[in-house]
Amino acid sequence: MAKLQVAIDLLTTEDAIALATKVAPYIDIIELGTPLIKSEGLSVITAMKEAFPDKKVFADFKTADAGALEAEMAFKAGADYITILGAVDDATIAGAVAKAKEYNRAVVVDTIGVADRVKRAQEVSKLGVEFVELHAGLDEQAKDGYSIQVLIDEATNAGVPVSIAGGVNINSIADVKKSGAVVAVAGGAIYGAEDPAAAAKALKEALA
Repeated sequence: MAKLQVAIDLLTTEDAIALATKVAPYIDIIELGTPLIKSEGLSVITAMKEAFPDKKVFADFKTADAGALEAEMAFKAGADYITILGAVDDATIAGAVAKAKEYNRAVVVDTIGVADRVKRAQEVSKLGVEFVELHAGLDEQAKDGYSIQVLIDEATNAGVPVSIAGGVNINSIADVKKSGAVVAVAGGAIYGAEDPAAAAKALKEALA
């Protein structure tokens, strides 16, 4: 069964933990968004892992260089996953993967901004990453004509473990599941909902 990941794009540790507390029964992975980590620093990773030791904590660093160094920073703080940008040199990804092996943690490659996400997913999967995030960022999603169906089709064709991030909601979750993605990443569909717990519960049930 695909795992459900909540992307927390709030800006304070207090708000992030409050949201995670509401949705924890229904999610598998807690993603600390890039703006949150930039706002609060490494301490938010430690705080989240201490609050939810049974959940995987996903540090969305979007690392572009010094892969081994930034991976170690994230893992020492308590992260289970770190993201490395797919557009970077393979050496950056390989360095992070090597560090992940030392800490028994994992690397996820984020394909935001990559023109051919399927091709890059297939390439970086050979470097030992846990899975590849087929990701349309908020700015891409805001463009006229954007559809998550693009990511769903890419996941179906990738042939490697992928997650889908970019508009996952209750209307698209069935197709996300059908695509074979190993993780469904929901952000606004959960934290923007009137009842985040109910929204997370509905998504989790749809993945079952």
